[in-house]
Amino acid sequence: MAYHCIVCAKQVPDTKRITGQAMKEDGTVNRAALPAIFNPEDLNALELALAIRDQFGGTVTLMTMGLPAASEILREGLYRGVDKAMLITDRRAAASDTLATSYILSCAIKMLPHDIVLCGRQAIDGDTAQVGPQLAEKLGVAQITYVEQLVDLSGKTITARRHVGNGFEVVEGKLPVLLTVMDTANVARPPAARKIMKYKKARTPAEVSGAVAKEMGEGAAPEAVAAEAKKRCAALAARGLLIDQYDLDGIKADLTWCGRSGSPTKVHRIQSVVLTGSEHKAIAPTEDGIRELVAELIEDHTIG
Repeated sequence: MAYHCIVCAKQVPDTKRITGQAMKEDGTVNRAALPAIFNPEDLNALELALAIRDQFGGTVTLMTMGLPAASEILREGLYRGVDKAMLITDRRAAASDTLATSYILSCAIKMLPHDIVLCGRQAIDGDTAQVGPQLAEKLGVAQITYVEQLVDLSGKTITARRHVGNGFEVVEGKLPVLLTVMDTANVARPPAARKIMKYKKARTPAEVSGAVAKEMGEGAAPEAVAAEAKKRCAALAARGLLIDQYDLDGIKADLTWCGRSGSPTKVHRIQSVVLTGSEHKAIAPTEDGIRELVAELIEDHTIG
């Protein structure tokens, strides 16, 4: 039996390169100040979806919500073998929290056939682990969170092992189902050289429009920019290189549940935490130094 898998991924700031400009005054992330990457555990979710497709057949659709620049992770997905990529971008979705994000994604997913929806356990820029479970609730499907191994998939039944902190449990569920996947589940395959050559020029309509506007300059008439962008999009579509793009109207989303109006989460204060060193003692890198260290640790009951 073939399965239709949809992977929800996020382009996130690289939290290993945090700077003082990482947050705006209103409490939102200043994404322009940080390099952007494919959320790590979303890559694990993508790998699991591709493995399911490779073994059982079916399709893998990679979906992301964000600015046009988020198209970069869609190309990364194409390089790894996804069958379809989809961008949801709309200024009215700005400042969406997990509740609004899960609602917007659910509207898009309902447009597509789906047996298994996969998300990373959590995004490194928020660490809430809320979007997956909220998305399952809005889709009205079962959910298996913290997945670290797909045990069995047969017909409409899925069995998975999930991490529970100090151990694991094996659970069984009926399709359709949503999985949130941990980084211990697998190792994501690298991009394939042939697919990079094939899809490196794949673009979303927003990217095409932006490039045309830049080339034609500020004095160009909007009608001329739109006409040229439409022409280029048609050429990309003919070559299978036009990435699907939707706005909130295109996925029939209720605007009251999107963006700031649909986001009850509010940031009231941002506080910088500076870690400072405390009292320390230098240990000589000799046998006597190590012996002295162990004796002190035993004396104060740190060990022994």
